[in-house]
Amino acid sequence: MGKRSDNLPRRLARLPTAVIADVMDEIGLLRQTLPAPIRPLIPDMRVAGYAFTARGRPFRGAARERDATLRRSLAMLSAVPADSVLVLATNDTGAAHFGELGAEWLRARRVRGAVIDGGTRDAAFLIRARFPAFVRYRSPLQPTGRWRVADWGQPLTIGGVRVSLGDVVVGDLDGVVVVPRRVATEVLARGEKLVAAHNAVRRALKRGMTLLAAYEKFGGF
Repeated sequence: MGKRSDNLPRRLARLPTAVIADVMDEIGLLRQTLPAPIRPLIPDMRVAGYAFTARGRPFRGAARERDATLRRSLAMLSAVPADSVLVLATNDTGAAHFGELGAEWLRARRVRGAVIDGGTRDAAFLIRARFPAFVRYRSPLQPTGRWRVADWGQPLTIGGVRVSLGDVVVGDLDGVVVVPRRVATEVLARGEKLVAAHNAVRRALKRGMTLLAAYEKFGGF
């Protein structure tokens, strides 16, 4: 993805995903939210970073192939750079595809979190470690012998949302949004203005202004 010196993900992390989604609606990007079942392990987990994409698929190979399958998963995790978010499309509904050792490795490399369209195990460790993980489900089943990594660094689609290497991924309790890299700066600027507007509305409501009057004065919510 190349070296980045900006603090774009850090600033986007301060914005609620609802604000980011509203801004992308305004600029005509209507399908940038990942499927609703993908949620943080605990409510206060937040994540924001550049997408590092990876894909996999179910696997029912011979025992002798399991070592190669595991090595491929380790190679993928080793390729995830700092300041990124692992975005994994598993195409699977059974095994866990992420866990304690993977999270420990990524955390040591200053990776910001993981968004798994699939499952995780070792959930208690991830929660204690405060490693941001957004997943569809939890499972104790190891992936080795059941699933394997297909590729990484390529565009992928999750629930109709295209995710490319270097897009900005932001997640909170409301869900996960994908901001295409080409519009990330614009989305940030618009989002910060929208938050300021919301703050003004909130102050007005606390002073007793009605919802309709606030809408008419500030032009929207």
